[in-house]
This record gives sequence, structure tokens and C-alpha cells, in this order.
Amino acid sequence: MEKILDIVELIAYEKGLSLEMVKEVVKNSILKVAKNTLDAQANFMIDDSNKDFTLLHVVEVCADDDPKLEQDPTNTLPLSKALQDDPSLKPNDLVHYEISLKDMKRGAVNALFKDLEYNIQRSLEDQYFQKYKGMLNTIVRGVVLDVDKHQNTFVEIEGVQAVLALRNRIKGESFKVGDTLRAILKNVRFSKQGLILELSRTTPKFLEALLHLEVPEIADKEIEIMGIARIPGDRAKLALRSHNAHIDPIGATVGVRGTRINAISKELCNESIDCVHYNEVPEIYIANALSPAQIIKIELSQTPLEDKVQKNALVTLHGDQKSKAIGKSGVNVRLACMLIGYDIDFDVLQAPQAPQDTPAKSGLSMLESLFKPTPKQP
Repeated sequence: MEKILDIVELIAYEKGLSLEMVKEVVKNSILKVAKNTLDAQANFMIDDSNKDFTLLHVVEVCADDDPKLEQDPTNTLPLSKALQDDPSLKPNDLVHYEISLKDMKRGAVNALFKDLEYNIQRSLEDQYFQKYKGMLNTIVRGVVLDVDKHQNTFVEIEGVQAVLALRNRIKGESFKVGDTLRAILKNVRFSKQGLILELSRTTPKFLEALLHLEVPEIADKEIEIMGIARIPGDRAKLALRSHNAHIDPIGATVGVRGTRINAISKELCNESIDCVHYNEVPEIYIANALSPAQIIKIELSQTPLEDKVQKNALVTLHGDQKSKAIGKSGVNVRLACMLIGYDIDFDVLQAPQAPQDTPAKSGLSMLESLFKPTPKQP
């Protein structure tokens, strides 16, 4: 295996791996194949002091009556026999016998290259795993490679295949081969097929990441996102607060004529996005979350459950405001509950009826009464 380290350097460059990592993989593969094909009990080592990897069998010199000779005959050598090769040897010295890798059988060579290929690929996946693990909950961009019969979308991201499952895709959207899409990196894991990157376009984290890209004040942490609730592809609510008294969090997020929020909505298949003010007072926060409904009163309570405490809010409002608070198909109140973490019930306050006044006479009837004769007194 002439100048094998040159080949190792080439592999490291092509795969983007460190030289030391590839050297270690090659060493381990050679030692593994040597033990499997030559002698499983032999004490092998690799010498890489020059441009070659030399496989050595390490043998310990022992006195002729040493019990090690019987216990481990593979890795020991009697002193009398060792002195025939080198008169300077003494007990406990180590002798290195070189084993030529060129003399390996074809089956052993094939096994070596298969093991090398597997371990280098595994090292490459480990490196990608550490890289993408640090990119969780951030937006990644890729090109669609395939869409299977279950509508799972396979995307190539920097040479690694990712999958956007149907359940993580916004309802109604579709992709075709060659499309470029953006999604949040939801999970990184290993499977029997290798490294798997899971993408999502439905998680609230995707909306949060888009806001960081589109709104500089959020990226600069002058505006803080306190909560997000989404029904993907339909509607979303986000609670905002400003750390700068001169910045209106909702106005800055929406942008001039809605340019910022509309750009995000377009990415999310025209999902409607409502922005509300966050408040540390729960009652005010709930009232903001139920906008555009006008709230009269809010009463808070708690119900202890087995593993948690359920928070409840009884919202009092006029009858004409209930439909606004609930929203179409109950979307507004669902998002409000998701955003604030309270279960909401409504108490509708009936408006008092206006007193019935005597109907006013028309001008014609008043004129007619002037000409009516006055009844005579008896």
C-alpha cells in the first residue's frame, strides 16, 4: 500500500473531514480486517511514521520457562528463539514483525474497502450531525428531489437529504421536483438509512424564524416575541412587547402598509397573522388576545388536575361581541387559548332594554287635531 497517507489526505479533502479523523478510520479498518482474516488473538498495531501504513505484529520476548508462553503463544516468543534473530534481546522486550498488506487475499481486501467506505461515511454523517444539531429551529433552504406517493417531500440541503413529511406541510400547498423551499429544521436523527433531517413548515418556530428575518427590530431584540399560536395556513396570533419606548411593537412588525407582515403571510400560503400587545397582567393579556371583541370583565380561577393545574378565565361581554371573540369556526378563541394558556368561557351580558316612549305624533295628525271641533260641555 504505497504512499497510503497521500490517499488518506485526498479522501479527507474530498469528504471535508479532518486528516486525523480519516487516519484513525483507516487504522481501525486495517486492524479489524487483520484480526478477522489473519489472527483474532494477535496483538496488531499500525506504524505510520512514514508515508505508508505498516501493519505490525507485536510479540513479547519471555524467558524459556515463563508461563506466558503457554497462556498466550500468539503474542509471546521464547528468549532462546529470539536470540537467534537478535542477540541483544532480553526478556520483556517487544519485537515487531511486519506483515505485508499486499499479500492479503482478495476477500480480505474487499472486506477492508467495504469497512473503510462504511466508516468514512459514518464519520461524515457524525460531522453533519454535529453541524445540523447546532442549526435546530433555524430556517434552511433546499431543492426538492422527489415527492413520494404519500406526499412526503424529499429535499437536498448542502448534499444531505432532508424530508418534509405531509403532516409538517401547510394544508393546500404542494411542491414539485426542482422547487426551492424554506422550512425550519425540526429534528436531526440517525436511522437505518443513515442521517435524517426532519423539516417543518407548520410549527410556530417557523413563523418566529421568519419574523427574525423580516423584522430588524425583532432580530436586534428591541421587540420581543412573547408567544405564538398557529393554525397553519389559516390564522396565527403573536404577542409582542417592546423594550424601546420609541418603538411600537405592532406597527414595526406589520411594517409600512403591511409590507413586512404580508411578506411573511405570503410565505405561509396567505396565513392571516394577528399581532397583539403582551401584558404581564393576565386579564389585560386575555382581553388583548380576544381582540377585536370588547371585554367587560374577566375572572380567573384554577382547577387542580392529576399532573397539572388548569387555568380558567370567565370572560364577560355583551351579546353582540361574542361572535367577534369566538371568530369564524371558533378560530379566534382557539388561538387565544393557545396563546395565553387559559381555558376561556363566556358569560354574555344582556343589554338593558330601552324604555318604550309614547310614539310621537306626525305633523299631519297634529294639524288635523287643530280643526277637530271641541266637544260641548253638558
